[in-house]
Amino acid sequence: MFYICLVPFGNRVQFHRLASRGDNLSLPVSYRPHLNHVTNPPFTPKTCPMSTRPTIYVLNGPNLNLLGTREPEIYGTDTLDDIAGRLDDQAQGLGLDIDFRQSNHEGHLVDWLHEAQATGAKAVLLNAGAYTHTSIALHDAIKSITVPVIEVHLSDPMKRERFRHVSYVGMAAHSCIAGHGAKSYELALDVAARL
Repeated sequence: MFYICLVPFGNRVQFHRLASRGDNLSLPVSYRPHLNHVTNPPFTPKTCPMSTRPTIYVLNGPNLNLLGTREPEIYGTDTLDDIAGRLDDQAQGLGLDIDFRQSNHEGHLVDWLHEAQATGAKAVLLNAGAYTHTSIALHDAIKSITVPVIEVHLSDPMKRERFRHVSYVGMAAHSCIAGHGAKSYELALDVAARL
């Protein structure tokens, strides 16, 4: 059984993770007391502050919850929380809100792409991780929405193993930013802001 933990980052970013009870979500220490209430989180979409600024969804796929410790020679030492914090600051300067999420499950990413369309998001930044190279479901979900999707990668898949050279996400995405480490997200947010 899975639970959703909704944690506002200030009043601007919702950091969503899907987890089983007892999982360590690697949230900032100040947010960990909320994990005791994971089945009844203190904030829900109905109670979180709403903004009238355009929203950019930032969706992250499998294994990205391990950033900072997973193969740092390839992916760097920044955690997903570090990236979320920097994007939040950048988004504020651009007059945007971001909705930052991560899941290891393909169906969640598909649902969130549909949600981005339903809520009128300005754009989606999508780092689908390994699903980039395997998921026709994500390809079809991107094609089924009108919200522009920008593919994001920390490393450059074209300079890695041959099986990473195919991107089903890229076949449907508006554009791709890859190979700049954590800065790839910031560059992609700049592109999204101009759409």
